[in-house]
Amino acid sequence: MPLRRKLAWIALLYFAEGFPFGIVNDNLPVYFRVHGVALRTIGLMQGLLGMPWTWKVLWAPLVDRAGHSRRWIVGALLTMGVLMAALPALDPASPGTALWALLLCLTIVSATQDIAIDAYSIGLLERGEEGVANGVRVSAYRAALIVGGGGLVAVADRTGWGTVFASAGLILFALGAASSRAPMIAVESTAPPPWLPTFRAWLARPGAVGVFLFVLTYKLGDASMGPMVKPFWIDRGLTVTEIGLVSTTLGVALSVLGALCGGAFTSRFGVFRGLWVLGLAQAFSNLGYAAAAATGAGRMGIYAASAVESFSGGLGTAAFLAFLMRACQKEQAATQYALLSALFNLTRTVANMASGFGAERFGYAVFFAFTFLLSFPAYLLLPWVKLWSEGTGDRSQSAPM
Repeated sequence: MPLRRKLAWIALLYFAEGFPFGIVNDNLPVYFRVHGVALRTIGLMQGLLGMPWTWKVLWAPLVDRAGHSRRWIVGALLTMGVLMAALPALDPASPGTALWALLLCLTIVSATQDIAIDAYSIGLLERGEEGVANGVRVSAYRAALIVGGGGLVAVADRTGWGTVFASAGLILFALGAASSRAPMIAVESTAPPPWLPTFRAWLARPGAVGVFLFVLTYKLGDASMGPMVKPFWIDRGLTVTEIGLVSTTLGVALSVLGALCGGAFTSRFGVFRGLWVLGLAQAFSNLGYAAAAATGAGRMGIYAASAVESFSGGLGTAAFLAFLMRACQKEQAATQYALLSALFNLTRTVANMASGFGAERFGYAVFFAFTFLLSFPAYLLLPWVKLWSEGTGDRSQSAPM
């Protein structure tokens, strides 16, 4: 299949993957905060809703072995459409068991879709195509965040939240219909090797512990700051429309630009160099929000902090995702990638749950500065990462039995 056609499917599928995450990550914190929900409740809710992305490795083997990835993708999108349409019926001002259960079901289905999309994409791409593909992948994902997060948040001011979630449901149905036309890929029609010995051999490769710890910590600073950004905007007096248009929409556009630049950098200079160079830019961007909070910056200062953070986040994400794909083997792409992304999502889950308490206890300025320091433990693990990024982690070869 020509690379251009592959990239078109990557763009569609990762838009589908990013859209529900945009609802959960960018839309719901605003939705609950404007209805008076406390910061610590928002943080705890974000942590709970993130748990399926952490634990999806437990059911990833089922996706690897039962059915074609495309069927999982389509079924997940249609199910999420139904759940999204039902959301406005539940009171956001007093989140009860029914609302928490609905949202948790939404993220479980979204996490299952992620498993299938990641497996499909790894099977679709050849070694050496990861850099440019991940630039497109992150761009499409971020574009979905514009629609699912900023775009729908901005609409909420004019049409109400019921229209927002009904529109989200229709978009998910449309994505399901489009994804049903994705082509079959050859790797999924071949007889798989014995599952457990292959997976154990992959886990036992040299440097595995260091690599897994790196995946766990690389985005720690970014994940810790993220849940409190939107509440910070609200508490500083900015409007929901400003959050939708500037923080999310413009911010996601800048992160798309950062992802494209990061993908190009990674393709030219390699995955390893991309990880540490672009990761530094990602870490230092957190200081912009710390400075804005500490100095009492006005709108333009907060806008500037948002722009820098968004662009730098795109840079680091492109390199990080290219590394995750490089580390996986096609034969067990769903399970292996799910394990790696579960480690990253474990970081996000724990950070989300603690973020509200940190912001309330220390204030936004100190908390944002602390998230900058959390970005650096991962750099101690780069020697092990280099082994996997430059050969040991060749995903195109089967692991020894």
